[in-house]
Amino acid sequence: MPWKQLCDPVKMTTVPPRRDVLRTAGAATLFRLVEGAAGPLKAAPANGQIGMGFIGSGIRGSQLLRDFLQIPGARPLAVCDLYDGHLARAREQAESLDLTKDYEKILGRRDIDAVVIATPDHWHLPMTLAALSAGKHVYVEKPMTWRFEEGPVIIDAVKKAGKLLQVGSGAKTSAVTAKMREIVKSGALGKVNMVRCCDHRNNPQGAWVYPIPPDASEKTIDWARFLGSAKKRPFDARTFFRWRCWWDYSGGVATDLYVHLLSQLHEVMDVRGPKSAVSQGGIFRWKDGREVPDLMSTSFEYEAGFLVDMYVNLDNAYAGRSMTVMGTDATLIQSGPDSLTLIEETKASDVQSYGTIAWPKAMRAAYFEKHGWTAAGRPKTPPLRAAKPKEIAIERGPSHSELFILSLREGKPSVENADEGHYAAGAAHLANIAYRNGRRATWETKA
Repeated sequence: MPWKQLCDPVKMTTVPPRRDVLRTAGAATLFRLVEGAAGPLKAAPANGQIGMGFIGSGIRGSQLLRDFLQIPGARPLAVCDLYDGHLARAREQAESLDLTKDYEKILGRRDIDAVVIATPDHWHLPMTLAALSAGKHVYVEKPMTWRFEEGPVIIDAVKKAGKLLQVGSGAKTSAVTAKMREIVKSGALGKVNMVRCCDHRNNPQGAWVYPIPPDASEKTIDWARFLGSAKKRPFDARTFFRWRCWWDYSGGVATDLYVHLLSQLHEVMDVRGPKSAVSQGGIFRWKDGREVPDLMSTSFEYEAGFLVDMYVNLDNAYAGRSMTVMGTDATLIQSGPDSLTLIEETKASDVQSYGTIAWPKAMRAAYFEKHGWTAAGRPKTPPLRAAKPKEIAIERGPSHSELFILSLREGKPSVENADEGHYAAGAAHLANIAYRNGRRATWETKA
């Protein structure tokens, strides 16, 4: 594919006015039929409104509520959370919402067609299974699972329920990801041999050291419901609001931050889970009682013939979140949500100066002249210079949340289904298993 064409903007994701995004036929081109994806699952009733319930309204949950409130065709009806303050905030977002601390009340409502699950990871499996059993479509935040073994259970449940499930990892469906996939598939990079991915932060917020509300207590928080199947322990507001720091509720940096990178990586490279993972890491800065590492590095190997180096550093913000795809002919760099740079490899000469430096002078001169160089070892024509880096324009399209509503209204397959959610979360779990056991972990062993 010509370089100019590769550097053109992603035309299929041109953004129409927000109020029109669900009415434009062009948005439908974003849906890619995936092998094994569920068939049409049209959910919109006659009035075109999809009744929605929200389970979990903390930081991410409140963001999702905000997003869905703005999407035509979505009708948020109820919110469940275990902290009074989160429920009060939901009421501020929409006065008409029904509020509860019992998610089963949401699942029991006939006017709710789909639920959004944005809870601690250890609740994803039971809530997802209960929602599917209740006949609801599901939008579950990443990671889809808390443990590797839960993935196949959810995949099977989705198939049996005949409902749509979408995992909430927006990097997979972004315009920049679509463009990267296009460039890799065009062959412009040659044979890809390595991908480097990182997510770096350097502040308390990025390390999940969130402030504790002054009214946090057992009177305002349902602590027993929060623990669920986790081991019982005394009330601790810090644990409730910073739950990602403990293995009982989360997979730490791998399932929170690796998963964004992994879902994007799998889409760009058109692969599933890795063959194996080797990890190192530890708690280098945030010695606040947490169990999960704040610095972690993992090397993944993929069957397609490339390695992936993945890093999370909660003590340095250099590079932010980025991905570098390296091939034999060129390198593709994503250094921002809408920033892509293509760098062509310098074509090396087959004539070797360094490799012949120990030859006798006459033999070396003859070698150079045989290959059209001067006897002194210089090319007779100037070597080709590497092409200048090419900046590739990206235009944003519908959000991950909008695509969920489009799937339900138009009967389209999920843009991030349970299989894909399992491969992304499963790779993160594999990284954690390697880290916690101090040895290489393989997908086959876990499967």
